[in-house]
Amino acid sequence: MTLAGKISQAKAKLLVEYPYFGTLSSKVELIPNENIESFKSDGKVLEYNDDYLENLETDELEFIFANAAMHKSLAHENRKNGRSGWLWQMATDMAINDMLVENGLQRPDAAQYRVRFRGMYAEEIYAELKSDILREEDNLEYEADDADDVEQNDEKKEQEKKEQTKEELQEEILQEQLAAEEAISLLESEFKKGETPSHIERFFKLDFLGKIDWRDELKVALEKYFKDDYLLIPPNKKFLSQGIYLPSTTSQTFRLVIAVDSSGSVDETLLSQFLSEVKFLMSLVSHYQIELIVCDEKIHSHKTFYSGESLEVELKGGSGTNFRPVFEFIEREFDDVKLLLYFSDLQGKFPLEEPHYSVKWITPKVEEIPFGEIIILE
Repeated sequence: MTLAGKISQAKAKLLVEYPYFGTLSSKVELIPNENIESFKSDGKVLEYNDDYLENLETDELEFIFANAAMHKSLAHENRKNGRSGWLWQMATDMAINDMLVENGLQRPDAAQYRVRFRGMYAEEIYAELKSDILREEDNLEYEADDADDVEQNDEKKEQEKKEQTKEELQEEILQEQLAAEEAISLLESEFKKGETPSHIERFFKLDFLGKIDWRDELKVALEKYFKDDYLLIPPNKKFLSQGIYLPSTTSQTFRLVIAVDSSGSVDETLLSQFLSEVKFLMSLVSHYQIELIVCDEKIHSHKTFYSGESLEVELKGGSGTNFRPVFEFIEREFDDVKLLLYFSDLQGKFPLEEPHYSVKWITPKVEEIPFGEIIILE
């Protein structure tokens, strides 16, 4: 495949797997530059060495394009605030790459990354790097370019900036602001679809993140426990005749335990909402086995639903609330439970001991709980 073909394939793949980064990267200009070893982005263009990109996997190309997309969106000049340009660029690059790694993108070796800066904002990384320089540590390891060259280039750019007219500088800052606003607008659109990249709030002020949709939280919770697994036994039969042993992909059935509180303190409106949200959950998981338990002070029913089955259940109850029978039932009847979703108003008796699996309480209001996490049902 030609390099142009690889680039096109990587961009298309990024658009499907990470729509936010893919959409932004489609607006980044790519410029070949044989005078650099790998790649670099200054927020305006992505420069790259042909030979370097030729040797990368498609997943690694995706990472580079996502990196360039973020640089284009971050209004570097506007956010620099008197900081050293080359060091600010480096700090921002490390923060971006850390965020991309946390989102599951495959980082190429030349992309700057430090475990010590994991989870940090660009401003925090800048302060750490500046402190390193003051202590005369020479291990900054700027892979994309030699640090001295970057510093010299930065000084040259500063000189060029002084020669710019006031109108030209204002136009440059305006273009940066427009790119940042476009990125935030796109991010809000992705947020409504539940596809916001993780930890993106490190880079933008996002007022719409103040109130998180409970469904997004549930989606994240489910994705953490549900995944296709790779097993070496049995091996992939396609390559056995060639003496090659590759893992076979086994899509495992995900067992999700859901308990619904049918006590007297939960009215019919809330019960109906609980049931509709269970149906929503069933649409999120492709291969599932849902154990649905209805309980007030005792268990009234337990029914198992498999992929493709419609949800039909009678919600009996009306008495007091006791959560303990559900946990006792799970301990007695099920093996290898990883997650329990309990729909309730939380007005009841809790178990004395925390279970060995995760518990998410889906509830209309915040209450005190002895264990687990609360997801507010809006």
